[in-house]
Amino acid sequence: MDTPVALRRTLGPWLLWGLGVGYVISGEYFGWNLGLPEAGPIGMLLATLVATVMYVTFVLTYAELACALPHAGGAFVYAQRAFGPGLGHLAGMAQLAELVFAPPAIAAAIGAYLHVFVPALSAVQIATIAYLVFTALNILGVRHSATFELAITVIAVVELLIFCGLTAPSFSWSAFSQDALPNGVYGVFAALPFAIWFYLGIEGLANVAEEARDPQRDLARGFGWAMTTLVVLALGTFFCAVGVDGWRTVVYPPGSDVPSDSPLPLAMGHAIGTDSPFYRLLVSVGLFGLVASFHGIMLAAGRATLEMGRQGFAPPFVGRIHPGRGTPAAALLVNTAVGLVALHSGRTAEIIVMSVMGALTMYALAAAAQLVLRRREPELPRPFRTPFSPGLPIIALALAILCLVAVVWFNPGLAALYAGLLGLGYAWYFLWVRPRIGSPPAP
Repeated sequence: MDTPVALRRTLGPWLLWGLGVGYVISGEYFGWNLGLPEAGPIGMLLATLVATVMYVTFVLTYAELACALPHAGGAFVYAQRAFGPGLGHLAGMAQLAELVFAPPAIAAAIGAYLHVFVPALSAVQIATIAYLVFTALNILGVRHSATFELAITVIAVVELLIFCGLTAPSFSWSAFSQDALPNGVYGVFAALPFAIWFYLGIEGLANVAEEARDPQRDLARGFGWAMTTLVVLALGTFFCAVGVDGWRTVVYPPGSDVPSDSPLPLAMGHAIGTDSPFYRLLVSVGLFGLVASFHGIMLAAGRATLEMGRQGFAPPFVGRIHPGRGTPAAALLVNTAVGLVALHSGRTAEIIVMSVMGALTMYALAAAAQLVLRRREPELPRPFRTPFSPGLPIIALALAILCLVAVVWFNPGLAALYAGLLGLGYAWYFLWVRPRIGSPPAP
Protein backbone atom coordinates (compact mmCIF):
# COMPACT_ATOMS: atom_id res chain seq x y z
CA MET A 1 0.00 0.00 0.00
CA ASP A 2 1.34 3.44 -0.88
CA THR A 3 2.11 5.75 1.97
CA PRO A 4 -0.25 8.77 2.02
CA VAL A 5 1.43 12.02 1.03
CA ALA A 6 -0.70 14.17 3.32
CA LEU A 7 -2.17 14.15 6.76
CA ARG A 8 -5.97 14.05 6.97
CA ARG A 9 -7.85 17.35 7.23
CA THR A 10 -10.40 16.78 10.00
CA LEU A 11 -9.97 19.66 12.49
CA GLY A 12 -12.44 22.54 12.77
CA PRO A 13 -12.13 25.73 14.87
CA TRP A 14 -13.49 24.25 18.12
CA LEU A 15 -11.16 21.27 17.97
CA LEU A 16 -8.29 23.69 17.31
CA TRP A 17 -9.32 25.78 20.34
CA GLY A 18 -9.37 22.58 22.41
CA LEU A 19 -5.88 21.68 21.23
CA GLY A 20 -4.51 25.19 21.81
CA VAL A 21 -5.83 25.41 25.38
CA GLY A 22 -5.14 21.74 26.09
CA TYR A 23 -1.46 22.02 25.14
CA VAL A 24 -1.00 24.61 27.87
CA ILE A 25 -3.54 24.14 30.64
CA SER A 26 -1.39 21.95 32.88
CA GLY A 27 0.67 25.11 33.43
CA GLU A 28 -2.22 26.48 35.47
CA TYR A 29 -2.32 23.33 37.61
CA PHE A 30 1.35 23.00 38.58
CA GLY A 31 4.81 24.38 37.94
CA TRP A 32 4.12 28.12 38.18
CA ASN A 33 4.20 28.01 41.99
CA LEU A 34 7.88 27.01 41.88
CA GLY A 35 8.72 30.60 40.89
CA LEU A 36 7.29 32.06 44.10
CA PRO A 37 10.28 31.25 46.38
CA GLU A 38 12.48 33.11 43.91
CA ALA A 39 10.30 36.14 43.27
CA GLY A 40 7.48 36.30 45.82
CA PRO A 41 3.96 37.22 44.72
CA ILE A 42 4.73 40.65 43.28
CA GLY A 43 7.87 39.48 41.52
CA MET A 44 6.04 36.43 40.14
CA LEU A 45 3.20 38.69 38.99
CA LEU A 46 5.70 40.92 37.16
CA ALA A 47 7.31 37.85 35.56
CA THR A 48 3.85 36.59 34.55
CA LEU A 49 2.95 39.94 32.98
CA VAL A 50 6.19 39.88 30.97
CA ALA A 51 5.41 36.32 29.84
CA THR A 52 1.83 37.32 28.99
CA VAL A 53 2.92 40.24 26.80
CA MET A 54 5.51 38.04 25.10
CA TYR A 55 2.98 35.32 24.35
CA VAL A 56 0.21 37.64 23.15
CA THR A 57 2.57 39.39 20.73
CA PHE A 58 4.17 36.11 19.71
CA VAL A 59 0.86 34.33 19.06
CA LEU A 60 -0.33 37.19 16.85
CA THR A 61 2.99 36.97 14.98
CA TYR A 62 2.97 33.18 14.76
CA ALA A 63 -0.64 33.03 13.55
CA GLU A 64 0.35 34.97 10.43
CA LEU A 65 3.08 32.46 9.64
CA ALA A 66 0.85 29.45 10.35
CA CYS A 67 -1.92 30.72 8.07
CA ALA A 68 0.47 31.69 5.27
CA LEU A 69 2.53 28.46 5.46
CA PRO A 70 0.24 25.76 6.90
CA HIS A 71 2.75 22.92 7.32
CA ALA A 72 3.22 20.45 10.16
CA GLY A 73 6.78 21.62 10.84
CA GLY A 74 5.78 24.97 12.34
CA ALA A 75 8.79 27.14 13.19
CA PHE A 76 11.13 24.76 11.33
CA VAL A 77 9.30 25.55 8.08
CA TYR A 78 9.07 29.30 8.71
CA ALA A 79 12.75 29.74 9.64
CA GLN A 80 13.87 27.61 6.71
CA ARG A 81 11.83 29.75 4.34
CA ALA A 82 13.21 32.99 5.80
CA PHE A 83 16.83 32.08 6.54
CA GLY A 84 17.66 28.88 4.67
CA PRO A 85 18.33 25.33 5.89
CA GLY A 86 20.97 26.17 8.52
CA LEU A 87 18.80 28.36 10.75
CA GLY A 88 15.80 26.29 9.76
CA HIS A 89 17.55 23.29 11.30
CA LEU A 90 18.23 25.32 14.47
CA ALA A 91 14.55 26.28 14.74
CA GLY A 92 13.56 22.65 14.23
CA MET A 93 15.91 21.42 16.94
CA ALA A 94 14.73 24.12 19.36
CA GLN A 95 11.11 23.25 18.64
CA LEU A 96 11.80 19.57 19.29
CA ALA A 97 13.61 20.42 22.54
CA GLU A 98 10.49 22.20 23.73
CA LEU A 99 7.89 19.69 22.56
CA VAL A 100 9.82 16.52 23.43
CA PHE A 101 11.04 17.63 26.89
CA ALA A 102 7.75 19.11 28.12
CA PRO A 103 5.81 15.78 28.20
CA PRO A 104 8.23 13.99 30.59
CA ALA A 105 7.78 16.79 33.13
CA ILE A 106 4.00 16.52 32.86
CA ALA A 107 4.15 12.71 32.94
CA ALA A 108 6.12 12.92 36.19
CA ALA A 109 3.34 15.03 37.70
CA ILE A 110 0.71 12.55 36.47
CA GLY A 111 2.68 9.71 38.03
CA ALA A 112 3.10 11.50 41.35
CA TYR A 113 -0.61 12.33 41.41
CA LEU A 114 -1.86 8.81 40.67
CA HIS A 115 0.69 7.17 42.96
CA VAL A 116 -1.42 8.40 45.88
CA PHE A 117 -4.36 6.37 44.56
CA VAL A 118 -2.34 3.39 43.28
CA PRO A 119 0.52 3.00 45.78
CA ALA A 120 1.38 -0.45 44.42
CA LEU A 121 2.89 1.28 41.36
CA SER A 122 5.69 3.83 41.58
CA ALA A 123 5.22 7.29 40.10
CA VAL A 124 7.69 6.48 37.32
CA GLN A 125 5.87 3.25 36.44
CA ILE A 126 2.55 5.11 36.22
CA ALA A 127 4.14 7.83 34.08
CA THR A 128 5.59 5.17 31.76
CA ILE A 129 2.17 3.56 31.35
CA ALA A 130 0.69 6.99 30.56
CA TYR A 131 3.31 7.48 27.85
CA LEU A 132 2.43 4.19 26.19
CA VAL A 133 -1.34 4.71 26.41
CA PHE A 134 -1.32 8.22 24.95
CA THR A 135 1.20 7.34 22.26
CA ALA A 136 -1.22 4.64 21.15
CA LEU A 137 -4.13 7.11 21.17
CA ASN A 138 -2.16 9.56 19.01
CA ILE A 139 -1.31 6.81 16.54
CA LEU A 140 -4.96 5.79 16.35
CA GLY A 141 -6.03 8.95 14.49
CA VAL A 142 -5.98 12.72 14.80
CA ARG A 143 -9.74 13.15 14.99
CA HIS A 144 -9.98 10.65 17.84
CA SER A 145 -7.07 12.43 19.54
CA ALA A 146 -8.46 15.94 19.04
CA THR A 147 -11.99 14.99 20.14
CA PHE A 148 -10.58 13.41 23.31
CA GLU A 149 -8.43 16.51 23.83
CA LEU A 150 -11.43 18.83 23.48
CA ALA A 151 -13.44 16.84 26.03
CA ILE A 152 -10.77 16.77 28.72
CA THR A 153 -9.81 20.41 28.04
CA VAL A 154 -13.40 21.57 28.63
CA ILE A 155 -13.47 19.63 31.91
CA ALA A 156 -10.12 21.15 32.95
CA VAL A 157 -11.29 24.70 32.13
CA VAL A 158 -14.54 24.23 34.06
CA GLU A 159 -12.57 22.93 37.02
CA LEU A 160 -10.33 26.01 37.05
CA LEU A 161 -13.40 28.26 36.95
CA ILE A 162 -14.87 26.36 39.91
CA PHE A 163 -11.57 26.74 41.76
CA CYS A 164 -11.56 30.51 41.19
CA GLY A 165 -15.23 30.77 42.21
CA LEU A 166 -14.62 28.95 45.50
CA THR A 167 -11.36 30.66 46.46
CA ALA A 168 -12.05 34.23 45.31
CA PRO A 169 -14.23 35.03 48.37
CA SER A 170 -11.23 34.19 50.58
CA PHE A 171 -8.87 36.52 48.69
CA SER A 172 -7.21 39.28 50.69
CA TRP A 173 -4.53 41.68 49.55
CA SER A 174 -2.67 41.37 52.85
CA ALA A 175 -2.35 37.60 52.33
CA PHE A 176 -1.45 37.97 48.65
CA SER A 177 1.31 40.53 49.27
CA GLN A 178 3.14 38.75 52.10
CA ASP A 179 6.92 38.82 51.53
CA ALA A 180 6.22 40.47 48.20
CA LEU A 181 9.78 40.56 46.76
CA PRO A 182 12.06 38.26 48.80
CA ASN A 183 14.95 38.60 46.34
CA GLY A 184 14.16 41.98 44.84
CA VAL A 185 14.13 42.53 41.10
CA TYR A 186 16.73 39.77 40.78
CA GLY A 187 14.04 37.25 41.67
CA VAL A 188 11.77 38.40 38.84
CA PHE A 189 14.28 37.16 36.27
CA ALA A 190 14.84 33.89 38.14
CA ALA A 191 11.07 33.26 38.07
CA LEU A 192 10.66 33.75 34.32
CA PRO A 193 10.81 30.03 33.36
CA PHE A 194 7.94 29.30 35.74
CA ALA A 195 5.90 32.24 34.47
CA ILE A 196 6.47 31.01 30.92
CA TRP A 197 5.14 27.61 32.04
CA PHE A 198 1.71 29.30 32.31
CA TYR A 199 1.60 29.48 28.48
CA LEU A 200 4.24 27.09 27.16
CA GLY A 201 3.02 24.98 24.25
CA ILE A 202 0.28 27.07 22.61
CA GLU A 203 2.45 27.42 19.51
CA GLY A 204 1.97 23.67 18.95
CA LEU A 205 -1.31 24.60 17.27
CA ALA A 206 0.68 25.47 14.14
CA ASN A 207 1.93 21.87 13.96
CA VAL A 208 -1.56 20.56 13.13
CA ALA A 209 -2.03 23.09 10.32
CA GLU A 210 -2.08 20.36 7.68
CA GLU A 211 -4.94 18.66 9.51
CA ALA A 212 -7.16 21.76 9.78
CA ARG A 213 -10.13 21.76 7.41
CA ASP A 214 -9.62 25.45 6.57
CA PRO A 215 -6.19 26.41 7.96
CA GLN A 216 -6.14 29.89 6.46
CA ARG A 217 -9.23 30.85 8.48
CA ASP A 218 -9.47 28.45 11.39
CA LEU A 219 -5.87 28.62 12.66
CA ALA A 220 -6.12 32.35 13.41
CA ARG A 221 -9.39 31.78 15.25
CA GLY A 222 -7.95 28.87 17.21
CA PHE A 223 -4.90 30.88 18.25
CA GLY A 224 -6.96 33.93 19.25
CA TRP A 225 -9.62 32.04 21.21
CA ALA A 226 -7.05 29.85 22.96
CA MET A 227 -4.75 32.72 23.97
CA THR A 228 -7.64 34.77 25.37
CA THR A 229 -8.83 31.78 27.40
CA LEU A 230 -5.36 31.10 28.78
CA VAL A 231 -4.65 34.69 29.85
CA VAL A 232 -7.91 34.80 31.83
CA LEU A 233 -7.26 31.41 33.44
CA ALA A 234 -3.60 32.11 34.27
CA LEU A 235 -4.22 35.45 35.99
CA GLY A 236 -7.38 34.21 37.72
CA THR A 237 -5.67 31.08 39.04
CA PHE A 238 -2.61 32.99 40.22
CA PHE A 239 -4.51 35.65 42.18
CA CYS A 240 -7.07 33.25 43.66
CA ALA A 241 -4.48 30.67 44.74
CA VAL A 242 -1.94 33.04 46.31
CA GLY A 243 -4.52 35.41 47.83
CA VAL A 244 -6.07 32.78 50.11
CA ASP A 245 -3.26 32.42 52.65
CA GLY A 246 -0.07 33.75 51.09
CA TRP A 247 2.40 32.28 48.63
CA ARG A 248 4.04 29.79 50.99
CA THR A 249 0.74 27.93 51.28
CA VAL A 250 0.78 27.03 47.58
CA VAL A 251 4.47 26.09 47.53
CA TYR A 252 5.05 24.03 50.66
CA PRO A 253 2.63 21.41 52.05
CA PRO A 254 2.02 21.60 55.81
CA GLY A 255 5.08 20.41 57.71
CA SER A 256 7.28 20.13 54.61
CA ASP A 257 9.99 22.24 53.04
CA VAL A 258 9.81 20.37 49.70
CA PRO A 259 7.94 22.34 46.97
CA SER A 260 4.65 20.81 45.90
CA ASP A 261 3.40 19.95 42.41
CA SER A 262 -0.20 20.51 43.59
CA PRO A 263 -0.68 24.21 44.45
CA LEU A 264 -4.43 24.33 43.77
CA PRO A 265 -5.47 21.65 46.30
CA LEU A 266 -3.24 23.38 48.88
CA ALA A 267 -5.02 26.70 48.31
CA MET A 268 -8.44 25.05 48.25
CA GLY A 269 -7.75 23.26 51.54
CA HIS A 270 -7.14 26.59 53.25
CA ALA A 271 -10.15 28.24 51.61
CA ILE A 272 -12.89 25.65 52.21
CA GLY A 273 -11.25 22.80 54.13
CA THR A 274 -10.11 19.36 53.04
CA ASP A 275 -13.41 17.76 54.08
CA SER A 276 -15.44 19.73 51.55
CA PRO A 277 -16.89 17.72 48.62
CA PHE A 278 -15.59 20.47 46.33
CA TYR A 279 -12.09 19.84 47.60
CA ARG A 280 -12.39 16.16 46.81
CA LEU A 281 -13.81 17.06 43.39
CA LEU A 282 -10.83 19.30 42.62
CA VAL A 283 -8.32 16.66 43.67
CA SER A 284 -10.16 13.91 41.77
CA VAL A 285 -10.64 15.86 38.57
CA GLY A 286 -7.31 17.71 38.71
CA LEU A 287 -5.74 14.99 36.63
CA PHE A 288 -7.62 16.20 33.54
CA GLY A 289 -5.53 19.36 33.21
CA LEU A 290 -2.32 17.35 33.27
CA VAL A 291 -3.63 14.77 30.81
CA ALA A 292 -4.84 17.47 28.40
CA SER A 293 -1.38 19.03 28.10
CA PHE A 294 0.48 15.73 28.09
CA HIS A 295 -1.62 14.28 25.30
CA GLY A 296 -1.78 17.50 23.28
CA ILE A 297 1.93 18.27 23.32
CA MET A 298 2.70 14.69 22.31
CA LEU A 299 0.42 15.22 19.31
CA ALA A 300 2.20 18.45 18.28
CA ALA A 301 5.66 16.94 18.82
CA GLY A 302 4.86 14.06 16.49
CA ARG A 303 4.01 16.49 13.69
CA ALA A 304 7.17 18.54 14.25
CA THR A 305 9.36 15.43 14.07
CA LEU A 306 7.45 14.21 11.01
CA GLU A 307 8.17 17.39 9.05
CA MET A 308 11.90 17.26 9.79
CA GLY A 309 11.96 13.67 8.55
CA ARG A 310 9.99 14.49 5.40
CA GLN A 311 12.45 17.22 4.44
CA GLY A 312 15.55 15.15 5.13
CA PHE A 313 16.65 16.87 8.36
CA ALA A 314 15.95 13.76 10.45
CA PRO A 315 16.14 10.06 9.58
CA PRO A 316 13.66 9.40 6.74
CA PHE A 317 11.64 6.77 8.60
CA VAL A 318 10.28 9.40 11.03
CA GLY A 319 8.91 11.31 8.04
CA ARG A 320 6.53 8.53 7.04
CA ILE A 321 2.80 8.62 7.66
CA HIS A 322 1.06 5.44 8.77
CA PRO A 323 -0.80 4.13 5.69
CA GLY A 324 -3.86 3.00 7.61
CA ARG A 325 -4.19 5.66 10.30
CA GLY A 326 -2.86 8.72 8.49
CA THR A 327 -0.78 9.68 11.54
CA PRO A 328 3.00 10.07 12.12
CA ALA A 329 3.34 6.79 14.00
CA ALA A 330 7.14 6.45 13.67
CA ALA A 331 7.74 10.04 14.83
CA LEU A 332 5.47 9.52 17.83
CA LEU A 333 7.32 6.36 18.84
CA VAL A 334 10.74 8.03 18.57
CA ASN A 335 9.57 10.99 20.67
CA THR A 336 8.18 8.59 23.26
CA ALA A 337 11.52 6.77 23.49
CA VAL A 338 13.38 10.06 24.11
CA GLY A 339 10.74 11.21 26.57
CA LEU A 340 10.98 7.99 28.58
CA VAL A 341 14.75 8.41 28.90
CA ALA A 342 14.23 11.96 30.22
CA LEU A 343 11.45 10.80 32.55
CA HIS A 344 13.63 8.11 34.11
CA SER A 345 16.33 10.69 34.83
CA GLY A 346 14.08 11.93 37.66
CA ARG A 347 14.98 15.58 37.06
CA THR A 348 11.59 17.21 36.47
CA ALA A 349 12.58 20.82 37.23
CA GLU A 350 15.61 20.62 34.96
CA ILE A 351 13.50 19.10 32.16
CA ILE A 352 11.09 22.06 32.43
CA VAL A 353 13.96 24.53 32.07
CA MET A 354 15.33 22.67 29.04
CA SER A 355 11.90 22.81 27.42
CA VAL A 356 11.66 26.54 28.13
CA MET A 357 15.08 27.21 26.56
CA GLY A 358 14.02 25.38 23.42
CA ALA A 359 10.77 27.32 23.29
CA LEU A 360 12.42 30.73 23.69
CA THR A 361 15.00 29.96 20.98
CA MET A 362 12.19 28.98 18.66
CA TYR A 363 10.10 32.07 19.51
CA ALA A 364 12.97 34.40 18.67
CA LEU A 365 13.65 32.70 15.33
CA ALA A 366 9.94 32.61 14.39
CA ALA A 367 9.43 36.31 15.17
CA ALA A 368 12.54 37.17 13.15
CA ALA A 369 11.23 35.00 10.29
CA GLN A 370 7.96 36.96 10.20
CA LEU A 371 9.88 40.23 9.89
CA VAL A 372 12.13 38.88 7.13
CA LEU A 373 9.30 37.30 5.13
CA ARG A 374 7.20 40.47 5.32
CA ARG A 375 10.06 42.35 3.68
CA ARG A 376 11.31 39.66 1.31
CA GLU A 377 8.01 38.13 0.19
CA PRO A 378 5.36 40.86 0.38
CA GLU A 379 3.29 38.99 -2.24
CA LEU A 380 2.99 35.82 -0.10
CA PRO A 381 -0.75 35.27 0.55
CA ARG A 382 -1.44 36.11 4.20
CA PRO A 383 -5.04 35.28 5.16
CA PHE A 384 -4.24 36.65 8.63
CA ARG A 385 -1.87 39.57 9.08
CA THR A 386 -0.27 40.45 12.40
CA PRO A 387 -1.73 43.79 13.55
CA PHE A 388 0.64 46.70 14.18
CA SER A 389 3.47 44.92 12.37
CA PRO A 390 6.44 45.30 12.68
CA GLY A 391 5.81 46.59 16.20
CA LEU A 392 4.33 43.43 17.74
CA PRO A 393 6.84 41.00 16.15
CA ILE A 394 9.69 43.22 17.37
CA ILE A 395 8.28 43.16 20.92
CA ALA A 396 7.92 39.37 20.74
CA LEU A 397 11.49 39.03 19.45
CA ALA A 398 12.96 41.33 22.10
CA LEU A 399 11.11 39.67 24.99
CA ALA A 400 12.02 36.17 23.79
CA ILE A 401 15.71 37.13 23.70
CA LEU A 402 15.49 38.84 27.12
CA CYS A 403 13.82 35.81 28.69
CA LEU A 404 16.30 33.41 27.08
CA VAL A 405 19.26 35.41 28.42
CA ALA A 406 17.70 35.41 31.89
CA VAL A 407 17.04 31.65 31.85
CA VAL A 408 20.60 30.94 30.65
CA TRP A 409 22.06 33.28 33.29
CA PHE A 410 20.27 31.53 36.16
CA ASN A 411 20.83 28.00 34.80
CA PRO A 412 24.39 27.89 33.40
CA GLY A 413 24.79 24.13 33.74
CA LEU A 414 21.56 23.36 31.92
CA ALA A 415 22.40 26.02 29.34
CA ALA A 416 25.68 24.21 28.64
CA LEU A 417 23.79 20.93 28.26
CA TYR A 418 21.26 22.59 25.93
CA ALA A 419 24.08 24.10 23.86
CA GLY A 420 25.73 20.68 23.72
CA LEU A 421 22.56 19.09 22.36
CA LEU A 422 22.29 21.81 19.74
CA GLY A 423 25.93 21.21 18.90
CA LEU A 424 25.28 17.51 18.35
CA GLY A 425 22.31 18.43 16.17
CA TYR A 426 24.48 20.69 14.06
CA ALA A 427 27.15 18.02 13.74
CA TRP A 428 24.41 15.77 12.31
CA TYR A 429 23.36 18.60 10.00
CA PHE A 430 26.82 19.30 8.59
CA LEU A 431 27.92 15.68 8.29
CA TRP A 432 24.71 14.07 7.07
CA VAL A 433 21.94 16.50 6.19
CA ARG A 434 23.62 19.28 4.23
CA PRO A 435 25.44 16.99 1.75
CA ARG A 436 22.13 15.30 0.91
CA ILE A 437 19.60 18.12 0.79
CA GLY A 438 21.64 20.57 -1.23
CA SER A 439 19.38 23.60 -1.53
CA PRO A 440 15.87 22.33 -0.83
CA PRO A 441 12.98 24.25 -2.34
CA ALA A 442 10.93 26.46 -0.09
CA PRO A 443 7.84 24.69 1.27
